[in-house]
Amino acid sequence: MVRRIDVTGAGGLRLAAWEFAGHSESDPPAGPPAPGVLLLHGLMGRASHWASTARWLSERHRAVALDQRGHGRSDRAPQEGYTREAYVEDAEAALEQLGLAPAVVVGHAMGALTAWQLAAKRPDLVRGLVICDMRASALGAASQREWEHWFKAWPMPFATLGDVRKWFGEDDPWVERPNPSRGEFYAEVMHETSDGWRPVFEPEQMLKSRETWVYDAHWEELAQVRCPALVVRGLDGELGRAESQEMVRVLPHGRYAEVTDAGHLVHYDRPQAWRIAIEPFLDGVLTG
Repeated sequence: MVRRIDVTGAGGLRLAAWEFAGHSESDPPAGPPAPGVLLLHGLMGRASHWASTARWLSERHRAVALDQRGHGRSDRAPQEGYTREAYVEDAEAALEQLGLAPAVVVGHAMGALTAWQLAAKRPDLVRGLVICDMRASALGAASQREWEHWFKAWPMPFATLGDVRKWFGEDDPWVERPNPSRGEFYAEVMHETSDGWRPVFEPEQMLKSRETWVYDAHWEELAQVRCPALVVRGLDGELGRAESQEMVRVLPHGRYAEVTDAGHLVHYDRPQAWRIAIEPFLDGVLTG
C-alpha cells in the first residue's frame, strides 16, 4: 500500500511524500523501526517513478519517495524558489519530519546531486548514498541551450497518452532507437487538460532548476561526503565510465556499479538489474 504524507519544505512549501508500506497500518511490524530510505527523483520526474524500487525496499525498510518542489503532487515554488539550497532543505525537512534519519538517500540525476549535497551538509541525517547517473562535472551553457530547444520541440498539447508514449519513446530527436520505457516514463508525468495532455510541471521552472547546477562542477561537495556511497551508471546513460570512476575515487567511501542495456533512466529501464546492482550495498549499509 502507499500513503501520502505532506511535508513542509523550504519557505513553507507543501511537499508530497509517499510511503510504500510492506504491511497494513492495522498490522504494523513488531520490533524496532525499520531503517529509512528516502528516494529522490530527477528533473521532471515524480515519486511514482520509484514505485518498483520502493515496493521491494519496503519489505525490510521504511521507503519514502518525495515529490520534489514543482514536481508531481508537490506545490510549485515561485520562479526564484528553484535553488540548489531549496531542494537540499526540502530533503532535509523530509528526513526530519518523517523521522527517517539517519537514512540511505537514493537519488537519480538531479535527485542524486541533492542527495550528495545534503550528505555533505548534514552527515548526521545520511548514513549512505546511492548516486544514479548524475555527473559531477559542469555541463555548461551549450547543454542548457540544448534543453531550451528540446522543450520547444515538444508537440504540445498531446492528443492522447499514446501520442506521449510514441513521441518520447520513438519520435523525439534525442531518441537513438525505440525506447518504450522512456515513453512510459514521460506518460507518467502528464495530466489531462481541457486541450489535451500536458506535463504536471512547468518547463520554464525545470529550466530554472537546471540552470542552478549546469554551470558549476560539484566535485568539492562530493569529496565532503563521509558516508558510504555507491555510484551507479547505465551503460548507455549520461554518466561516462571515466567520470563515474573518478567520482568513486573522490568519494571517501565510494563504490561503483553499472547496469548494462540501460540508459539514463536506469531504475526505470532495467528495474531487476537495478535491484541486483544496489541491493547488496543497501543491505550492507542498513543492516551491516
